Amino acid sequence: MKGPTEIINLSSDDECDTGLKAVKLGSDFAEHAEKQAESNKVQQATHLCSAKQDSEENRNSGGPSQSTGHSSSSMLGHGLSPVDNSGPSYTSPIAAAPLCRQFWKAGNYDDDGLGPKIPVQNANHYLHVHPLFLHSNATSHKWAFGAIAELLDNAFDEIQNGATFVNVDKTSNPKDGSPALLIQDDGGGMDPEAMRCCMSFGFSDKKSKFAIGQYGNGFKTSSMRLGADVVVFSRHQNKGVLTQSIGLLSFTFLMQTKLDRVVVPMVSYEFNMSTSKLDMLNGSEHFMSNLSMLATWSPYSSEAELLEQFENIGPHGTKVIIYNLWFNDDGNLELDFDKDPEDICIAGDIKKVDTVPAWKTVNEQHIANRYKYSLRVYLSILYLRVPESFRIILRGQVVKPHNIADDLKFPEYILYQPNSGGCKEGTVVTTIGFLKEAPHVNIHGFNVYHKNRLILPFWQVVNYLDSRGRGVVGVLRADFIEPIHNKQDFERTPLFQKLEIRLKEMTWEYWDYHCGLIGYQAKKKPRVLQLESYPSHPPGIEKPLTVDRKFSPVLNKKTALQSGSQQGCHAKRKMHESIGVQDIKGRARKENEITGVACSYDKIQIVSEPTRQGGDQDTINLMVKNKKLREKCLQLEKEEEELNLKVSQLRSKIQETKREYERLLAELQSVGL
Repeated sequence: MKGPTEIINLSSDDECDTGLKAVKLGSDFAEHAEKQAESNKVQQATHLCSAKQDSEENRNSGGPSQSTGHSSSSMLGHGLSPVDNSGPSYTSPIAAAPLCRQFWKAGNYDDDGLGPKIPVQNANHYLHVHPLFLHSNATSHKWAFGAIAELLDNAFDEIQNGATFVNVDKTSNPKDGSPALLIQDDGGGMDPEAMRCCMSFGFSDKKSKFAIGQYGNGFKTSSMRLGADVVVFSRHQNKGVLTQSIGLLSFTFLMQTKLDRVVVPMVSYEFNMSTSKLDMLNGSEHFMSNLSMLATWSPYSSEAELLEQFENIGPHGTKVIIYNLWFNDDGNLELDFDKDPEDICIAGDIKKVDTVPAWKTVNEQHIANRYKYSLRVYLSILYLRVPESFRIILRGQVVKPHNIADDLKFPEYILYQPNSGGCKEGTVVTTIGFLKEAPHVNIHGFNVYHKNRLILPFWQVVNYLDSRGRGVVGVLRADFIEPIHNKQDFERTPLFQKLEIRLKEMTWEYWDYHCGLIGYQAKKKPRVLQLESYPSHPPGIEKPLTVDRKFSPVLNKKTALQSGSQQGCHAKRKMHESIGVQDIKGRARKENEITGVACSYDKIQIVSEPTRQGGDQDTINLMVKNKKLREKCLQLEKEEEELNLKVSQLRSKIQETKREYERLLAELQSVGL
């Protein structure tokens, strides 16, 4: 079984076929590159292929008429441009000084020259991706945790392929003992072609409407933002065919060898059922040259060490190891593995909160501040709903999902239906309320999710000078607007601007009517509208649904309750002019649905907490009872989590036992017993 050469050369042609030739990097090149890395004195790299070899390969391949290149697309292993006196990967005049370990300084270009000076035949037909583009592309991530979240999105999208966990942990580079970042999942894995696409730009086969990834750029930007180098191991099964692939994306390798374009060494294996051995793909010559580069530039020095990384992957899955992690401006690792053995922190990023001394601790320890430097806290709110069958494991401990809506008191549920060009773009139910710690916290803003993924945490849509809006927080899922490619913001479209305006209005309205509940002087007196009870309402709620007339957008001003005379006359709203409890629950369910996610919407409080002074005694009793039930529910969920963890541990032990059994059986067979 043969395919294209496994050295990935990112380029594209301009709708014209060209003769293709394999990239050959022999073992002599790898040995030379290793000596260069050890001495940090990089000399001009030798040409990798001669012009004679180039012409011979073109003749053997039948010339341009037999090309298998693809037009107008990024190429992997085969969009290689013919050049004079050299092979397709040649040296660049850009200086290859020792690689800077600080991310924001590692991509500096040399003023003496910005491009290759070796003439290229038909150069106008090719777009070459220079290695420094890897760094430039990664600068879209201003925040290291945003890059980690990108890699977790790939694992989360694998839930539809049976993924049950993603593990984020510290590992080490065996060559020098330096820390490295491990991200591993048990999803479907990647076959060789999928691995080539993963290492290339713009390739994405995620067509599901629930998939988070869509641009085909996240792996490159995120891995290069966290470290200079990344090695990927992936095992895939399809129709009884098992493949194993290893790919290396190394900024260090590309810069220290002065390559003028992105080249990615990759090797692939296929399991032979008849011999019970792994067969190399793509021919022994290409395989061995790529393997030599992997052994030279990856953390693993031999084929045996590389294959050993598959032992804990299981029947299918992917392991990503990012090494040569970046340093911060203080010369320390940007990712701090030592501060908390069960967490990964951003070194030196704890911000002091300027507030009243008595409130200082509660503000600094609030989740709205801690997520900025604690990965465990950030991952707990990263996904709005996490399926019960899936676990995020950080440094050996399961991350407990946290719904920010559970931190709110006096919550309201606001329906918003954005329109564009006269057409309704979607339906959004926003949960808004005061933080439980209000008024002692100076935190406010909205947590906006897209396809279950947090894009904007605590987005501050208003600025306050007189505390108007202080402590008001909301949660919503906005699938009708698109995030930018680093998933840390949204595209500034008219729909997004309309949403921002509406959220500002929500904040002011909520504050003006309810600020008296937390000790401020109310700007407007709450107006409570009594709606007639509906036959089907949430269990345990005997009182009619109470809705703030002005605040709730589902009520029309024309249908406001008309004040009656002293005889107690009250006008009732028509059935079709109001939204029942079940309708609101149904819309909330649509806003939070995701494939494979089991959610209980009976927990949603449709009735706002009492805004009338003193409150109703029956309502207070129900609230107390509800609180006890929620505490019991949380306890049961905790027990379920512990049981699931035990099941996971037992499964791991079973796998280990099976592997030990297979090893012993192989030993018995080898001695002829």
